[in-house]
Amino acid sequence: MSERRPGIADVARAAGVSASTASVVFSGKAPVSQATRGRVLSAAAELGYTGPDPRAASLRRGRSGIVGVLFMEPLRTAFLDPVKTAMMDGLTEGVAALGAGLLLLHDDATGNGDLLTSAPIDAVVVINSSDAIGEALALLRARGVPIVVIEGDAAAGVPRIGLNDREAQRLAAAHLAQLGHRHVVVLALPPRRDRARDWLDADDEIRFDVTRDRLAGARDLFPDAAAFAVEENSIDEGVRAGRALLSSRERPTAVIAQSDLLAAGVIRAAEDAGLRVPEDVSVTGFDGVRVDGLDGYELTTLVQPAFEKGRAAGAAVARMLAGEEAASITFTCTFREGTTTAPVRIPSVG
Repeated sequence: MSERRPGIADVARAAGVSASTASVVFSGKAPVSQATRGRVLSAAAELGYTGPDPRAASLRRGRSGIVGVLFMEPLRTAFLDPVKTAMMDGLTEGVAALGAGLLLLHDDATGNGDLLTSAPIDAVVVINSSDAIGEALALLRARGVPIVVIEGDAAAGVPRIGLNDREAQRLAAAHLAQLGHRHVVVLALPPRRDRARDWLDADDEIRFDVTRDRLAGARDLFPDAAAFAVEENSIDEGVRAGRALLSSRERPTAVIAQSDLLAAGVIRAAEDAGLRVPEDVSVTGFDGVRVDGLDGYELTTLVQPAFEKGRAAGAAVARMLAGEEAASITFTCTFREGTTTAPVRIPSVG
């Protein structure tokens, strides 16, 4: 049988003080004399007492001090995306007042359901929700766990922290239209999980709101624009997709990429093909993040407040845990014209 873990009462008895005084030494919630503090810490060291059991504190508060973050993509992919890392920074700041930590979860078929059922979480923030996570949300609702969504729609009554994706993407499309572009292709984010890289058909199911809304914004100006969907949001994926777009017989004069990472990949693919950006092909991105590999270019893009989105989600969690209502918020983007777009070139005759 293992030895009993020494408690605060044991430390108090060894130090010759009351249990409440010993407790104050560790909590720091009230002043104590240096002599008393020294006796208590010496007694604790002799007994091997390292401090209050956090599990007991959690039971007293009725909370675990953990906020779950549920991603709809593998974590290795999520943390290569500077937008998501900025959102996580903001989320961390937003829940700081709670003294809470973050537990990262990936919604898949590898047993995450058990975690959602049993993990000691006070609330969950869902990143890029889709209708594919119905089972996960049902598990959380059954537990009565507060839910906040960043980018996406979980259900009625769930606060959403979103972006004016359609209106923002329309700004980039309008910019290209003003430059005279007519043959435009959209490089789209994944429409759903586990879909292969390929052209989007008219009857293709798009489950992610971000992909759907940004595509709609581009097609507000270019109704017949073809769309090519990637498997993940990365520069390498943008290179692979860019090669497919730029090697076609009817090469587009402009590419509307639904992220800056994809746009950087398209630019790299254009350079590999001996094309000049923006003289031979214009490229727009979306996000306004710093991307490696764009030396010499300033990307024409939409700048979104990723950090603020995360912080707003954290603040919504704090309000819900305090028993207050949390409203949905929609942030706006700012269009930034760079050096990767130019007027369409008219082929010379003769």
